[in-house]
Amino acid sequence: MGKTTGHNIILVGFSTTGKSRVGAIVARRLGWKLIDTDNRIVQIAGKPIDSIFAEDGEPRFREYEKQALREACAQNRVVIACGGGVVVNPDNRTLMSESGIVVLLEASPETIYHRLIENSGDEIRPLLAGDDPMQNIRDLKQKRQMFYDEASDWTACTDNLSIEEVCDEVIRGWQYGIRRRDNEFSANLDGDGSSSVVVTGSVSYPIFVGHGILDQLGVKLKEAALTGPVSIISDDNVYEIYGDRIENILKKAGFDAQSYVLPAGEQSKSLEVVAEIYDWMVKRRVERGNPVIAIGGGVVGDLAGFVAATYLRGLPLVHVPTSLLAMVDSSIGGKTAVDHPRGKNLIGSFYQPRLVLSDVETLKTLPARELTSGWAELIKHALILDADLFKFLDSNSARLVKLDKKAIVEAVARSVAIKAGVVSEDEKEAGLRTILNYGHTIAHGLETASSYDQFLHGEAVSIGMMGAASISQKLGLISATAVDSQKAIFGKYGLPVECQGIDVAKVLESIQLDKKVKAGRVRWVLLEGIGRAVVKSDVPQELTYDVISQLIRP
Repeated sequence: MGKTTGHNIILVGFSTTGKSRVGAIVARRLGWKLIDTDNRIVQIAGKPIDSIFAEDGEPRFREYEKQALREACAQNRVVIACGGGVVVNPDNRTLMSESGIVVLLEASPETIYHRLIENSGDEIRPLLAGDDPMQNIRDLKQKRQMFYDEASDWTACTDNLSIEEVCDEVIRGWQYGIRRRDNEFSANLDGDGSSSVVVTGSVSYPIFVGHGILDQLGVKLKEAALTGPVSIISDDNVYEIYGDRIENILKKAGFDAQSYVLPAGEQSKSLEVVAEIYDWMVKRRVERGNPVIAIGGGVVGDLAGFVAATYLRGLPLVHVPTSLLAMVDSSIGGKTAVDHPRGKNLIGSFYQPRLVLSDVETLKTLPARELTSGWAELIKHALILDADLFKFLDSNSARLVKLDKKAIVEAVARSVAIKAGVVSEDEKEAGLRTILNYGHTIAHGLETASSYDQFLHGEAVSIGMMGAASISQKLGLISATAVDSQKAIFGKYGLPVECQGIDVAKVLESIQLDKKVKAGRVRWVLLEGIGRAVVKSDVPQELTYDVISQLIRP
């Protein structure tokens, strides 16, 4: 239908399909506003809807309805719950199509009938009047069905679903509509900000991306229905810059916030540090339901996520990533872990956050090397799934490395939407999500072989991606031109393509211990072209040795 925006979710459907209830929950999950057009009609007319019909007639009601819909569709980031007959008017259908993703809540006439009986009480509902109320429902529904089908981008059949399951379907439909519009995983861009949503089989949560949105943290916690004392986990570098500010933001919002500050660096991602945080929480008498907020980069996010997942069998987790790498990767998807001397991230679990808030303005305080490292993950997302994003990153590199406000919000939001889409389809890396490991097999080997003190993660991933691209070429999957294009874009962002001083044997040993090894065979994520990834388990060991040897200079 040619969407011009995905900024709104518009719910349509017959009576009793749950538009208002579902709309309220979906709006809360996304941190958006709910607009119920029937409630707005009552405000405009100054009298109840049945009085409008009785005193002014249906044509006047439809005029009010059109006005209420027009007001609602003029806004952004709203969930609009519409009356059952709104789709009959062609102008309304056009307005909804141009203003957001339209989701139809469907139910059978039998379900509608039983719901009307249950909800009517002593009230005489018009659809239940007459000798054959079931036929009344069938007739009216049939008259409207073609308009429902024409207007909607997605249908959620509500007959046998719980209210929460219907909400999951609505959010899936919204995501699908956005992806179909752009023909790729894309973000819901809106000037200074955007939002994506991860929807898994068990949870859904919003990811907010914008410039200058850190001050909204307290509000977003409340919108996510989070309450009680807050445990902030951060490192000494990040806390020095943002600690006092975030504590004050939370206190102004009514939260009791206290912070645990750990030494910056990969060495803190250990079971010993986790035990220290447990002791701190026990002393504070942290209770189940009290939120944990991770403020910092990937190390803090992984560690705080592991703590939240395991303390009292699970505390609500919120990510406030302050590094580029964390914004587009580690804060999304629920991977939590600590390191083991024999390998990176060997001890952990999948544990999804309740929300993620990424303020790209924080990147201005990021050390230059950390910022450079982060570009590796954005480029990775483009290489494996989005050729158009690769072109955007390539042609806008000069603006992006200078953190141009508009460009950086778009780049991060598009990258986040890719990660959110992949995680939504494959929460626990059983299939599609494996492709996110492009470059990581070699990268983790480099990190382990260097005892985690030579590379930043993005630097290791950059080198690893060059190795994976080389393997892809040698297997005949991609051309030399594609490898050169990857190498060239890494150069534009200052990312390394080789290293020195690493023991090749140790890298190979670590690769065999990698989490992606299955039945003793390494699952390699390779490229079939820019924007197209493939997983292979038949890469010869001698080819692996040759490629890694070429990446590591003496």
